[in-house]
Amino acid sequence: MAYTAIVGPTPAITASPHLLAIQRALVWLIAASVAIVFIEPSPYEIMTLGSAVLFCATGLRMRLVLAPLFFLLVLINIGYSIGAIPFYDKPEVLNWIATSWYMAVTVLFLAMVMSEDTAARLDMLRRGLIVGAVIASIAGIAGYLHLVPGGDDLLTLYGRARGTFKDPNVLGGFLILPALFALQSVVSDHFAKAFRNAVALGIISLAIFLAFSRAAWGQLAITAAFVLFLMMLTSHTRTQRQRIVLISIAAVVLLALLVAVLLSFNSIDEMFRQRASFDQSYDEGRFGRFGRHILGAQMALDLPFGIGPLQFHNYFPEDTHNSYLNAFMSGGWLAGVCYPALIAVTVIMGFRHLFTPVPWQRIYLAVFSAFLGTVGEAFVIDTDHWRHFWMMLGALWGMFAAAQPYKAAPDPAVSAAPEAVS
Repeated sequence: MAYTAIVGPTPAITASPHLLAIQRALVWLIAASVAIVFIEPSPYEIMTLGSAVLFCATGLRMRLVLAPLFFLLVLINIGYSIGAIPFYDKPEVLNWIATSWYMAVTVLFLAMVMSEDTAARLDMLRRGLIVGAVIASIAGIAGYLHLVPGGDDLLTLYGRARGTFKDPNVLGGFLILPALFALQSVVSDHFAKAFRNAVALGIISLAIFLAFSRAAWGQLAITAAFVLFLMMLTSHTRTQRQRIVLISIAAVVLLALLVAVLLSFNSIDEMFRQRASFDQSYDEGRFGRFGRHILGAQMALDLPFGIGPLQFHNYFPEDTHNSYLNAFMSGGWLAGVCYPALIAVTVIMGFRHLFTPVPWQRIYLAVFSAFLGTVGEAFVIDTDHWRHFWMMLGALWGMFAAAQPYKAAPDPAVSAAPEAVS
């Protein structure tokens, strides 16, 4: 894979070609490994740790624009650490705190990595995520169809595909960004590349369906429509916009036909009807999902230090299933205020960078759309330790940092430049 020179105000890359190739390969491995998290420590933890050692040895820069990210992550985890003080004798709490701090470190690491050699590294991130998503999807599909001897317990949960993840909801959430990457290629690239990505998109979409995650279904539909809308707004020719519209219509028709075929199987139809219902027993009632949100919010107002990580189920029948409430419950007012503040700052900066004419704009639109979808999903599920969520957060802040020269000295030629990838 050869990368063309990046046009525009991006600083010249002085590292040797061999070192650049190694660094880009490590980004690919990090992205691909995030698809395998049913074991701990996961391959993602091992890859990010090893890559951090190499990147730090060869040079990483902490940019001023990353300062808010750094301070908010530190404050959030200080809140968690204080809230956990009464429970440090419990190994599961210590592991939760250590994981939270490590996720914060990976966010900063990825932000610094993506702030340099941005277009090439983002392309490797995209490629790695698609490969990892296809592997996880095939594993989930094979498990659901009982194609792997003894794989039911490993690859499925409660009759739902979970692939290489611990939970079907996490599988569905992870697959959204790779699906958007594949969709972008289908509507904009040449035939051979578009066809390969169409196959990948079909496999990923089938896995999302068989995960039977209502949040993932809704997130895929909304984020796909949003990213296609943004691509139309940022397209430079009428022909590009027409292609996006026509292929999008064809994709919707094919998806509807696929769903119709799948629902012709009784077992799939029964599970679909059960999961598509909005009157689930664990959602309703005083102690249902949304009832717990209200009661937990009332508790949070009276508990400056929270109740500690992993303690919510001792007060209610189940966990919070709300990342914002969990921040208050696990880390008190400090984490409870700083966590939504981090999300709000990221979303605001994300919208401000939507139309910045950078060479990696297409990838940026997909990452930001998937991040927004996960931010919305966090209201109904715990995303606190979702590796791909923190990866998206780090990648976004890295792109914010890399985009500053383009905002300070806009160049009309940049908007017409390719994505610096050949």
